[in-house]
Amino acid sequence: MDQSKLQICDRDLSQERLNQYLSQPAVAVDTETMGLNPQRDRLCLVQLCDGDGNVTMIRVEKGQQQANYLKQLMEAPQVLKIFHFARFDVAQLYNTFNAMTHPIFCTKIASKMARTYTASHGLKTLVQELEQIELDKTSQSSDWGDVHNLSPEQLSYAANDVRYLISIKEKLQKMLEREDRWELAQECFSCVPVFAKLDLRQFPNIFEH
Repeated sequence: MDQSKLQICDRDLSQERLNQYLSQPAVAVDTETMGLNPQRDRLCLVQLCDGDGNVTMIRVEKGQQQANYLKQLMEAPQVLKIFHFARFDVAQLYNTFNAMTHPIFCTKIASKMARTYTASHGLKTLVQELEQIELDKTSQSSDWGDVHNLSPEQLSYAANDVRYLISIKEKLQKMLEREDRWELAQECFSCVPVFAKLDLRQFPNIFEH
């Protein structure tokens, strides 16, 4: 990773990076948490990357409830926010900072709608197929809580989770358009905040029979 394009921030985006990202058409976003239950497991790290490869990592303190610049970016209507499995990250950002992210592109939803020739829709598989790059996921299940002492391996893992999302989005969108599924996919993306709120209120399966 080009270290000149990496910025590590405490508690919130810097004003410089906020302005930089607000001028972009799209920003990739990911989060690292203590676990997969937003009510129990706190947010530890937020990663962002723009189309120029500028990566920002925001270290979130235990008990922190505000990140005003990040909230402004997540709610900026002119900047598309790209996630892999947006439902989880959007719920975490809303639960922690009361930031309801929009507009959204979810590469997992897009993959399931476009790549119907496979049942493998994880980020590692997408990056391998669409970018011809093998991701190292060994730090995926690790302790993210000590945010000021994250290992180089953890930081590299976290950066890689956002570095390829914009490129993957472009390729998946082309596939969706080719297969006449793009409009339906956009409708699915617009539903993500509703599902995130349902998850936080513990109604994860409300649409099941």
